[in-house]
Amino acid sequence: MTTVTDEATGRTVDAGGIRTHYHDLGSGDPVLLLHGSGPGVSAWANWRLTIPALAQQYRVLAPDIVGFGHTERSADVRYSLATWIDHIWAFMDALGIERASVVGNSLGGRISLGMASAHPERLARMVLMGVPGVGMTPTEGLRALREYEPSLENMRQLLLGCFAVDPTIITDDLVRIRHEASIAPGAFEAYRDMFFSPRHAGSQLAIEADEVVTITTPTLLVHGREDKVVPVDVAWNMVRLLPDADLAVFARCGHWTQIERADDFSDLVRRFLARPSSTRS
Repeated sequence: MTTVTDEATGRTVDAGGIRTHYHDLGSGDPVLLLHGSGPGVSAWANWRLTIPALAQQYRVLAPDIVGFGHTERSADVRYSLATWIDHIWAFMDALGIERASVVGNSLGGRISLGMASAHPERLARMVLMGVPGVGMTPTEGLRALREYEPSLENMRQLLLGCFAVDPTIITDDLVRIRHEASIAPGAFEAYRDMFFSPRHAGSQLAIEADEVVTITTPTLLVHGREDKVVPVDVAWNMVRLLPDADLAVFARCGHWTQIERADDFSDLVRRFLARPSSTRS
């Protein structure tokens, strides 16, 4: 049996000319896990608890989106929502995946919405966790993420202040891993530039109600009630607009529902993905 670790499940594929690192575990219908955009983020950092849970029933694929993790950071890439969406389509094509369900955290959820808007035939179902959407305005939590300057103490304070209600999940090991990832060669420069350089458009993630109401992919919204990065009110706005959406709100939980409420989150997602299509109008 495969040991579920970063190294054991890690793979590399050429996705549209970008050497892309990803995790691949399990068998069955494909489920893509798309991570968020915090400093030091990677597919493994976001999804290490979710990957083995969902892989019991599905083929779980978790890529490092271009600009993050171990995926190649080419100097000629212009970071934008369109770039990230194109990268995920290219990733699916490289692995021969015509149709999949997608689980997106924060930025990953916004990418998922863009995919569902452009090519709904390629998405079976969609889970949006802490996703920015209609009514999103800059928050203190989001500003803290974008203004991060690398140091162990800054990373500790960022994780404690912005991501978790339960401070016990912010372990020394987690702080170290995220800090080391944030200072990997080229990582901090890419993170800073994608959101602040006029050459890039990483901060342009707004979506309008007129687009949301056209997205018919069966959707589950999951949100932490105490989310300081994306307020829970945004999720309420989205569930009212999406034609086929449910909403689950976790109490005493911040931006990391998949970590703070890992078992509950994975169980909820499994049941949603397994629900017969005929039960949804």
